Amino acid sequence: MKVAYLIEPPFNYVDEAGEVTGCDVELARYALDKLGIDDVEFVETEFAQLLPGLARNDWQMTTGLFASPERRHVALFSRPIWALPDGLLVRAADAEHIAGYRSFATAGDLKLAVIQEQIQHVTALELGVTPGQFRVFETYTDAAQAVQDGTVNAFASVAQAHQGFLQRRAARGLAVVNVPLRERAPAFGCFAFARAATDLRYRVDHVLNTFIGGTEHRLLMKAFGFADTDVDRVL
Repeated sequence: MKVAYLIEPPFNYVDEAGEVTGCDVELARYALDKLGIDDVEFVETEFAQLLPGLARNDWQMTTGLFASPERRHVALFSRPIWALPDGLLVRAADAEHIAGYRSFATAGDLKLAVIQEQIQHVTALELGVTPGQFRVFETYTDAAQAVQDGTVNAFASVAQAHQGFLQRRAARGLAVVNVPLRERAPAFGCFAFARAATDLRYRVDHVLNTFIGGTEHRLLMKAFGFADTDVDRVL
């Protein structure tokens, strides 16, 4: 069985030993192992290919992504596995005058990096950021590099992903600005499955419902930088 992921620590990444890991990867491993599925292959891809790959049966499951109404038309989603707020990766010198998406809406000369088809692009548009202010990238690494080299003023993603990037890369001169809750409430992320995979989705949910929020799950999430309060949001 194949599970698709994209590089986005602490959710999914390749460690120094060359092993695929992260909180989403380990949670998927746990659930599939409980179901007796031991021939699991994790396949790295780009965000824009996650759902099309399900439709083509290139893989049967993906690691977590936001379960928007539009995405529910093309994939099945598990119960939520996390609920997290957005954040902006910025240069530390800019952190004082960039407070959220509306900072870009009121200053038309600022440039915002987004990953192609991720929900943060839509949110920023809804809050008044103009199309000409966006720079669209295929991967997290490319978007983060654009902040570092000054091509853009910020990169919009999940705040926890930015924190994971800073911790693993020890990137100097960068900071994370939490998007205010009035602009974007924490959103639910879920595993995704092909529309025909109703039985697999049901079985995975059964495992998750008995695991998420328990002591073992909290220890797993803590290992990747998540506090109990982060886990509590999804319960």
